[in-house]
Amino acid sequence: MTCFASDLSQHNDFTTHTAAMALWFECKVRYDKMQENGMVKKVNEPYLVDALTFTEAEARIIEEMKPFISGEYSISSEKKTKISEIFFNDGADRFYLVKVNFISLDENSGIEKKTVSQILVQASDFEDAVGKFKEGMKGTMADYEIGSIAETMIMDVFGANLNPEN
Repeated sequence: MTCFASDLSQHNDFTTHTAAMALWFECKVRYDKMQENGMVKKVNEPYLVDALTFTEAEARIIEEMKPFISGEYSISSEKKTKISEIFFNDGADRFYLVKVNFISLDENSGIEKKTVSQILVQASDFEDAVGKFKEGMKGTMADYEIGSIAETMIMDVFGANLNPEN
Protein backbone atom coordinates (compact mmCIF):
# COMPACT_ATOMS: atom_id res chain seq x y z
CA MET A 1 0.00 0.00 0.00
CA THR A 2 1.45 3.37 -1.00
CA CYS A 3 0.52 6.28 1.24
CA PHE A 4 1.34 9.95 1.20
CA ALA A 5 2.24 12.11 4.18
CA SER A 6 -1.30 13.41 4.54
CA ASP A 7 -3.03 10.02 4.34
CA LEU A 8 -4.66 8.91 7.56
CA SER A 9 -6.04 5.40 7.81
CA GLN A 10 -8.31 4.26 10.63
CA HIS A 11 -7.17 1.11 12.45
CA ASN A 12 -9.61 0.27 15.23
CA ASP A 13 -9.22 2.98 17.91
CA PHE A 14 -6.05 4.59 16.62
CA THR A 15 -4.66 5.99 13.39
CA THR A 16 -1.49 5.25 11.45
CA HIS A 17 0.17 8.04 9.56
CA THR A 18 2.47 6.64 6.93
CA ALA A 19 5.19 9.20 6.57
CA ALA A 20 6.88 7.78 3.48
CA MET A 21 6.83 11.21 1.88
CA ALA A 22 6.96 13.18 5.14
CA LEU A 23 10.00 14.90 6.55
CA TRP A 24 9.64 15.40 10.28
CA PHE A 25 11.40 18.22 12.11
CA GLU A 26 11.69 18.44 15.88
CA CYS A 27 11.25 22.10 16.87
CA LYS A 28 11.83 23.30 20.42
CA VAL A 29 9.75 26.28 21.49
CA ARG A 30 10.83 28.40 24.46
CA TYR A 31 8.04 30.39 26.09
CA ASP A 32 6.46 31.37 29.41
CA LYS A 33 3.89 28.76 30.43
CA MET A 34 1.22 29.21 33.09
CA GLN A 35 1.51 26.36 35.60
CA GLU A 36 -1.45 24.75 37.40
CA ASN A 37 -0.55 26.64 40.58
CA GLY A 38 -0.78 29.99 38.75
CA MET A 39 2.96 30.58 38.54
CA VAL A 40 4.59 31.38 35.21
CA LYS A 41 7.55 29.18 34.25
CA LYS A 42 9.87 29.46 31.24
CA VAL A 43 9.73 26.15 29.37
CA ASN A 44 11.51 24.72 26.32
CA GLU A 45 9.19 22.10 24.78
CA PRO A 46 9.77 19.90 21.70
CA TYR A 47 7.14 19.50 18.98
CA LEU A 48 7.18 17.53 15.73
CA VAL A 49 6.30 19.27 12.46
CA ASP A 50 5.94 17.89 8.93
CA ALA A 51 7.77 20.28 6.60
CA LEU A 52 10.04 20.31 3.57
CA THR A 53 12.65 22.78 4.85
CA PHE A 54 13.91 24.26 8.10
CA THR A 55 12.31 27.59 7.11
CA GLU A 56 8.93 25.93 6.56
CA ALA A 57 9.26 24.00 9.84
CA GLU A 58 9.87 27.24 11.76
CA ALA A 59 6.94 28.99 10.06
CA ARG A 60 4.64 26.00 10.71
CA ILE A 61 5.50 25.69 14.41
CA ILE A 62 4.97 29.42 14.92
CA GLU A 63 1.59 29.18 13.16
CA GLU A 64 0.55 26.13 15.21
CA MET A 65 1.69 27.53 18.56
CA LYS A 66 0.42 31.14 18.27
CA PRO A 67 -3.05 30.34 19.68
CA PHE A 68 -1.50 28.77 22.80
CA ILE A 69 1.23 31.29 23.60
CA SER A 70 0.83 34.81 24.88
CA GLY A 71 3.90 36.94 25.32
CA GLU A 72 7.40 36.32 24.08
CA TYR A 73 8.51 33.04 22.56
CA SER A 74 11.38 31.76 20.47
CA ILE A 75 12.28 28.70 18.46
CA SER A 76 15.34 27.47 20.35
CA SER A 77 16.26 24.60 18.00
CA GLU A 78 15.21 22.68 14.92
CA LYS A 79 16.49 19.32 13.70
CA LYS A 80 15.49 16.74 11.13
CA THR A 81 14.39 13.41 12.51
CA LYS A 82 14.61 9.92 11.03
CA ILE A 83 11.00 9.04 11.88
CA SER A 84 9.51 6.98 9.06
CA GLU A 85 5.98 6.44 10.38
CA ILE A 86 3.67 7.63 13.14
CA PHE A 87 0.92 5.63 14.84
CA PHE A 88 -1.55 8.12 16.32
CA ASN A 89 -3.91 7.36 19.21
CA ASP A 90 -6.25 10.25 20.05
CA GLY A 91 -6.89 8.88 23.54
CA ALA A 92 -3.22 9.09 24.56
CA ASP A 93 -0.98 11.97 25.59
CA ARG A 94 2.57 10.59 25.31
CA PHE A 95 4.82 9.72 22.40
CA TYR A 96 7.18 6.72 22.32
CA LEU A 97 9.99 6.22 19.82
CA VAL A 98 10.22 2.62 18.64
CA LYS A 99 13.41 1.54 16.94
CA VAL A 100 12.53 -1.47 14.86
CA ASN A 101 14.94 -3.76 13.01
CA PHE A 102 13.55 -5.04 9.71
CA ILE A 103 15.23 -8.35 8.90
CA SER A 104 16.05 -9.39 5.35
CA LEU A 105 18.16 -12.18 3.92
CA ASP A 106 20.94 -11.41 1.46
CA GLU A 107 20.28 -13.92 -1.33
CA ASN A 108 23.93 -14.05 -2.44
CA SER A 109 25.68 -14.47 0.91
CA GLY A 110 22.81 -15.97 2.91
CA ILE A 111 23.46 -13.51 5.73
CA GLU A 112 20.68 -11.77 7.65
CA LYS A 113 20.65 -8.00 7.25
CA LYS A 114 18.96 -5.66 9.73
CA THR A 115 17.68 -2.25 8.64
CA VAL A 116 16.74 0.12 11.46
CA SER A 117 13.63 2.23 11.19
CA GLN A 118 12.15 4.68 13.70
CA ILE A 119 8.41 4.76 14.34
CA LEU A 120 6.69 7.19 16.70
CA VAL A 121 3.76 5.75 18.67
CA GLN A 122 1.24 7.84 20.60
CA ALA A 123 0.24 5.89 23.71
CA SER A 124 -0.83 6.21 27.34
CA ASP A 125 2.04 4.20 28.80
CA PHE A 126 4.83 1.79 27.86
CA GLU A 127 2.59 -1.30 27.60
CA ASP A 128 0.09 0.65 25.48
CA ALA A 129 2.97 1.73 23.20
CA VAL A 130 4.01 -1.89 22.66
CA GLY A 131 0.40 -2.89 21.92
CA LYS A 132 -0.25 0.04 19.54
CA PHE A 133 3.02 -0.64 17.75
CA LYS A 134 2.16 -4.30 17.25
CA GLU A 135 -1.36 -3.38 16.15
CA GLY A 136 0.06 -0.85 13.67
CA MET A 137 2.43 -3.48 12.27
CA LYS A 138 -0.33 -6.06 11.65
CA GLY A 139 -0.36 -7.07 8.04
CA THR A 140 3.26 -6.19 7.37
CA MET A 141 4.99 -8.80 5.26
CA ALA A 142 8.48 -7.99 6.56
CA ASP A 143 10.14 -9.78 9.45
CA TYR A 144 11.04 -7.39 12.24
CA GLU A 145 12.13 -7.17 15.85
CA ILE A 146 11.78 -4.34 18.33
CA GLY A 147 15.22 -2.89 19.10
CA SER A 148 14.07 -0.38 21.72
CA ILE A 149 11.12 1.66 22.92
CA ALA A 150 11.61 4.93 24.76
CA GLU A 151 9.27 7.67 25.89
CA THR A 152 10.04 11.00 24.23
CA MET A 153 9.54 14.54 25.49
CA ILE A 154 7.52 15.46 22.34
CA MET A 155 4.46 17.46 23.36
CA ASP A 156 2.48 17.28 20.08
CA VAL A 157 2.76 16.41 16.39
CA PHE A 158 1.63 18.69 13.57
CA GLY A 159 1.22 16.93 10.22
CA ALA A 160 0.99 18.64 6.87
CA ASN A 161 -2.31 20.30 6.03
CA LEU A 162 -2.44 19.69 2.28
CA ASN A 163 -6.08 20.79 2.11
CA PRO A 164 -6.09 24.53 2.96
CA GLU A 165 -9.91 24.59 3.13
CA ASN A 166 -9.88 22.53 6.36
